Amino acid sequence: MIRAVHHVALSTPNLERMRSFYCDLLGFEEISRVSWKAGEPKIDAVMALAGTGATTVMLQLGSLCVELFEFESPSPAPQRTDDRPVNNYGITHLCFDVDDVDAVYRRMVEAGVRFHCPPQDFGAAKATYGRDPDGNVFELQELVAA
Repeated sequence: MIRAVHHVALSTPNLERMRSFYCDLLGFEEISRVSWKAGEPKIDAVMALAGTGATTVMLQLGSLCVELFEFESPSPAPQRTDDRPVNNYGITHLCFDVDDVDAVYRRMVEAGVRFHCPPQDFGAAKATYGRDPDGNVFELQELVAA
């Protein structure tokens, strides 16, 4: 029986830049860091890849963990330079529940974070989508008491 979602994982070409974004701007804390060189058959089997080598950082905020991977091998495909539309198949975004979406939005905009638009009021919630340094979409959501 599944008990909970433990973590979401993101692959990045720049581990320290992504770590800084999630820790410095969103408040995550690094709880572990692991590296391995190519030649770990158990890891290769789990990932269905040959010759993996990477460094991973596990970040935690409350009960949510985000795991960041920077692969040395095999070489990842070139990173898309455009913004992947959220209607494409696959994971579309991570949502972070916040106390004051307008304040968090302003702080992140001042830090240079790109957003699709300012927070929008949907009645029961105020929300907006932004992009992390690799273009992954995240949502800031404030649930509004009825």
